[in-house]
Amino acid sequence: MLEGLHPNRPTHVLRLLTDERSARAMTDIIGEMFDPTETAVAAFEAEDGRTWRLEAYFAEAPDEEMVRDLIRPLVGEQADTAVFETIDQQDWVRASLEGLNPVRAGRFLVHGSHDRHTIRPNDLAIEIEAALAFGTGHHGTTLGCLKAFVGIMKKGRPAHVLDVGTGTGILAFAAAKALHQPVHAGDLDPEAVWTAKGNARLNGLGGLVRLYVGPGVRHASANRSRRFDVVFANILARPLKRLAPSLTATVADRGVLILSGLIERDVPGVLSTYRHRGFHLAAHGLIEGWATLVLKRGGAAARRL
Repeated sequence: MLEGLHPNRPTHVLRLLTDERSARAMTDIIGEMFDPTETAVAAFEAEDGRTWRLEAYFAEAPDEEMVRDLIRPLVGEQADTAVFETIDQQDWVRASLEGLNPVRAGRFLVHGSHDRHTIRPNDLAIEIEAALAFGTGHHGTTLGCLKAFVGIMKKGRPAHVLDVGTGTGILAFAAAKALHQPVHAGDLDPEAVWTAKGNARLNGLGGLVRLYVGPGVRHASANRSRRFDVVFANILARPLKRLAPSLTATVADRGVLILSGLIERDVPGVLSTYRHRGFHLAAHGLIEGWATLVLKRGGAAARRL
C-alpha cells in the first residue's frame, strides 16, 4: 500500500482501479498538485495481485473534471471511469480500516482489533484503530521507521525517544513497548493527538507515552537540547527541511534521527539539508517507493536497512 497524509475531515473520495505503475504515478502527481493538509492519496494492491485501487480523499469537493484531466495523461480513457463519492465521518472510519492487515517488523506487530488472533507469544503487539487520524502504519513510511528502530535496538537500548508528527502514535508505542519507559510524542493536529491518546490507552501505554499538541518540537517536553537518543520524524520532505535546525538540536551526541515520509526524489534535497547541520546518512531503506533515512552526527558510509 502507498499512502499519503490525512486531511483533517475528508468529505469526498476518488476511487479508480488501475495497474501498479499508474497507481504509483497518480499518488505522486496528486500528492504534488494538492495541499497535503487538504488531500490524502493511497493505493492498494487488490487480491488478484495485478489490479491496484487508487483512493484520493479531499477535505472539500474537488473539481472532478480538473482531476480527470490531471490523471488522463497517466491512465488515458480510464480517467473517465474514476468514481467520485461523498463520504461522511463514519464512512471515513470504515474506509480507513478496510486495508488494515497485520504488519510485522521484527517483534513488532501492528494490527486492528479484528486481527488479535494473529498475535504470537513474543510479539510486541500494537493495536490501532484509525478513527479520524489517517494512517494505520501499513505502508512504507511507518514500516520503514519500525525496521530502522529494530536495527537500532539490536545495538543497544536508547534511553530517551521523541516522535515528531506522531499521527496515530505507532512509532511512539513501539518505542514505549520495547523500552518500558516514557516516550515523548507530538503532532500539530489536535485530532491526531486525541486519537493517539485513545490508542495509547487501548495498548496499555497511557502512562508511558507523553503526548503534546504543537508543530515540530515546539513544546517544553520536546524542545530539549541534545536530549534524545532516537528522534522519529515521519512527515514530508518540505517540513523535514524546515524543521532541520530544531530537530537536529534535540538529538543526543550519539543519537539518531529516523526520517521518512519521503519518496525517492526527495532524498537528495533532504540529505543536503541535514548534512549542513552536521549529520550523515548512516542507513537507508526503500519500501514501496517510500524512503527511510537514519542519520547520525559526523560522517560515515551508509548501509541498507
